[in-house]
Amino acid sequence: MRTHRAGAGGRPPMYRARPGGRRYHPVRARAAAATSGTAALLACGALALGLGALGDLHAGRAPYLAHLALCALLGGCARPRAAPLIGLAAWLCCNAFAEHRHAELGWAGPGWELGHYAMFTAAAWLAALPAVLPRRTVRVALLRPDGTA
Repeated sequence: MRTHRAGAGGRPPMYRARPGGRRYHPVRARAAAATSGTAALLACGALALGLGALGDLHAGRAPYLAHLALCALLGGCARPRAAPLIGLAAWLCCNAFAEHRHAELGWAGPGWELGHYAMFTAAAWLAALPAVLPRRTVRVALLRPDGTA
């Protein structure tokens, strides 16, 4: 993954920093919504297989916490628009494998199921949110050796 490009005319690469921040770091490329949704579906399926192998697939809160952590991890690598797809993939796998057995989707009512979907989506969205915070452009050549601008 490329984190920066060289400027035109041999100028130093551009880096981004949040206003008021002292740390400078390259801009990370975020995955598109379709890519994130596919990765979430595959990762949630792999998580269900792993939980099943450990015997914790139907162990109360553990599968929910594992899916929440996975949503936050995937949301940190995705754009905020991908959060509903990540949440949907997590809800599908958690509902089919953790709540019910044999990959059956069960419906416990709109309030209960929408609450689970909102919880997974919120975890992914909150992890993806720092990507849309405003940043200012800083040239590396303008930085002093002591780290001040």
